[in-house]
Amino acid sequence: MKRSFTAFFSIVSALAVPCAALEPPNHGAAVISTAAAGESDDAFLEDLSRRTFRFFTDNADPGTGLVLDRARADGSAAVPGRAAVASIAATGFGLSALCIGAARGWIGPEDAARRAAVTLEFFADRADNVRGWFYHWMDAGTGARVWDSEVSSIDTALLLAGVLTAKQCFSSDPKITALAEKIYRRVDFKWMLAGDENIPSHGWKAFIPHRWDTHSEAMILYVLGIGSPSFPFPASSWRAWKRPVVKYGPFSYISGAEPLFIHQYPQAWLDLRGKKDNGTDWFENSAQATRANRRMCLDLASRFPGYTEELWGITASDGPSGYMVWGGPPATADIDGTVVPCAAGGSLMFTPELSLPALKAMKRIYGDRLYKTYGFADAFNPSTGWFDPDVIGIDAGITLLSAENLRSGSVWRWFMANPRIAGALKAAGVD
Repeated sequence: MKRSFTAFFSIVSALAVPCAALEPPNHGAAVISTAAAGESDDAFLEDLSRRTFRFFTDNADPGTGLVLDRARADGSAAVPGRAAVASIAATGFGLSALCIGAARGWIGPEDAARRAAVTLEFFADRADNVRGWFYHWMDAGTGARVWDSEVSSIDTALLLAGVLTAKQCFSSDPKITALAEKIYRRVDFKWMLAGDENIPSHGWKAFIPHRWDTHSEAMILYVLGIGSPSFPFPASSWRAWKRPVVKYGPFSYISGAEPLFIHQYPQAWLDLRGKKDNGTDWFENSAQATRANRRMCLDLASRFPGYTEELWGITASDGPSGYMVWGGPPATADIDGTVVPCAAGGSLMFTPELSLPALKAMKRIYGDRLYKTYGFADAFNPSTGWFDPDVIGIDAGITLLSAENLRSGSVWRWFMANPRIAGALKAAGVD
């Protein structure tokens, strides 16, 4: 796709060919040029991706493979009160990160496969589950449920996306293949419908009354459910959720006043380039949502002058007063001028012509106040001078996977190599 992205790494033949070959995608975005500021786009993405990858190796428990929910951005110390709290969604990103790291030579392929096997063995044989669904938060060392958390349908889906990515990346390892199959086959998707014909619940303690009934990150949940080899959702479930249209300035796309990540997470794994869903191009839809997000930031610049042509991006993240679910457009009332690097980072695969300049400007302007051991801190406020001390696993993960899809398309290729995924999309009418 990008003329500058022609130097790729190879790994030893012990890994399957799908994990070894990095091939540039072709989704028609503008060619990325060499940066005038002295660092080429390829060099910038290599450094950012490698730093972000390190989050997932430094913060994965060696006995369970569970990845911490968050860590200090400079890698210096545990986060008080959160030192042992792992996220199953971050762990799904972490499994995908191992594939990227092995393919790019940042970790030995045998070590990457060993780490993946530890994680899969934990979820296949030791992790508490309810009909194959897992608790949102776990103790990283023991796997014990944390914070009385729910059995989460979406977080289990993000974990499964990583499981199936690792299955194809390390497909020459029969142990990994068998463990991944065991985890996926056990998930009772029908049970999560909780009495509805098509629309699953957000999760279970008793069943959570909220349903995935509107366009959201649950696209990945629906595809996994329809493709289930054991307890599938009906194909009709794909058409059952609502698709509201947002119009903002010149942009029109399916969404709601929701965080930008809902457009990013599913397509970190699902390769929907060139596919149509009853006339909808979901890849372009996410690009439009990103462009509208940038436009919204510029429209807020009179109130928050830290937003500029290059400094933009709002999604759910940390803020000065805690974790915030910033949405829009239209802008939610609680937006305070904070910039969230993973808003641009998670859309690298959709809008590199906007996202790359934004990320490079953040690094150039703020240096090591913002750009640290694990790449970008989770958020910062250029109007007030606040910088988050932490990085959050899912935010690091979407940046890493999106960058890799831009550079090589490899995460898409690994995940889509699962035949049940292609079959689910076909059954849903996405082709």
